[in-house]
Amino acid sequence: MRTKAYAQKVVLPLLVLAVLSPAGPLRAADDGAALADKYLPRLEKILMENIAPFWFDKSLDRKHGGYIINFGPQGQSKGPGTKMIVSQARTVWLFARLARAGYGRTENLEAAAHGYKFLIEKMWDAEHGGFYWEVDAAGERQLKPRKHLYGQAFALYAMSEYYLASGRMDVLNFATKFFHLLEEKAHDKVHGGYLESFEPDWTPTPAEENSYMGAPAGLKLMNTHLHLMEAMTTFYQASLLRVARERLIELINIESNAVVRKTLGACTDKYDRDWTARLDGNFARVSYGHDIENVWLLMEACDAVGLSNGPFMDLYETLWAYSLKYGYDETNGGFYYTGDFNRPADDREKSWWVQAEAIVSALRMYRATNDAKYLAVFEKTFAFIENEMVDWEHGEWHSSVTPDGRARGDKANPWKAGYHNGRAMIECIEALRDRPKP
Repeated sequence: MRTKAYAQKVVLPLLVLAVLSPAGPLRAADDGAALADKYLPRLEKILMENIAPFWFDKSLDRKHGGYIINFGPQGQSKGPGTKMIVSQARTVWLFARLARAGYGRTENLEAAAHGYKFLIEKMWDAEHGGFYWEVDAAGERQLKPRKHLYGQAFALYAMSEYYLASGRMDVLNFATKFFHLLEEKAHDKVHGGYLESFEPDWTPTPAEENSYMGAPAGLKLMNTHLHLMEAMTTFYQASLLRVARERLIELINIESNAVVRKTLGACTDKYDRDWTARLDGNFARVSYGHDIENVWLLMEACDAVGLSNGPFMDLYETLWAYSLKYGYDETNGGFYYTGDFNRPADDREKSWWVQAEAIVSALRMYRATNDAKYLAVFEKTFAFIENEMVDWEHGEWHSSVTPDGRARGDKANPWKAGYHNGRAMIECIEALRDRPKP
């Protein structure tokens, strides 16, 4: 792996600029500057010596297009694999976001273009519109042809970020056409939010069948709408369409209200079409990572539409308080996966994506409140990431760490790409530099 060469080419010029720029991390001899001095080099080391080169060196499929996302625990190839819309789009997003943040702009834009081409040529349904869920390695066979809004959300997110990074008007035009398709086919004009699971021709999947997300197809998911909000934030920043702003405000209302169980202080995931919470069976559980991720994505969405985060701070602190009480490892740092209501977590593995989202949200909450407890969570969880999640020998992060401290799982598969942890490094770097996004 070419980690040192990659880092020397991309990171060192940025560090020089950060030191020389009056808007950089050394703007004042205060706690913010000290925090930046302590963590910026470590964050950039993980980003540019562990995450970015792993994906750039391994994932680009030069034979069939798109990305190979199929590597074992030591980063070993497990073959070409299949290509699923979520991880293909997330990888387009990663390369585009790296480029927009100023890291290896030329090569990362080329890598994003490589994946974007596969999306629109092989995964786009030319007859009915929308993206297939999964195709074979060459993109010639649709293995899972249904349309699910979780996957569609990541396609919109990727295209919007790629436009912001590249300035390509054809990309924005395609993303805008796609947004209007989702508006026509999936937006729920009666109850708000989006219907989620569709056949290839956009007729609804029978409600009693399970969708590709493993839930009855007729339900709405907090998780899907969280990522729709994330995607709509970036699409609105790219397009400035009035209707996209309206839809983003609608999603802010859903993620700050409809999915929150007010007497619990946490979110749940499954809902009927009218947003009646489904708490039957195993639906009455809390996903700490999603709740914490929801906090900072709501912050981003409010910033995008010009809403103050002030009225939401009580919600943010409430969601954090619940996750800290039941899902946080005070001894070793990091958050567990899920748990029953008002009980300590019973699924106590620590997933890579949960830790990634936790440090972004903790740093944002510290900056918003100046409450030292959030800084403590950031520092302890980041230490856990550095010491337990990052695989310095083989690249990338371990998928999870078991309660007894064993790292396990693939480095790359249809549900694990470089988006959560790559994004976390970039977001934390930019927060510590205290500068607006480019």
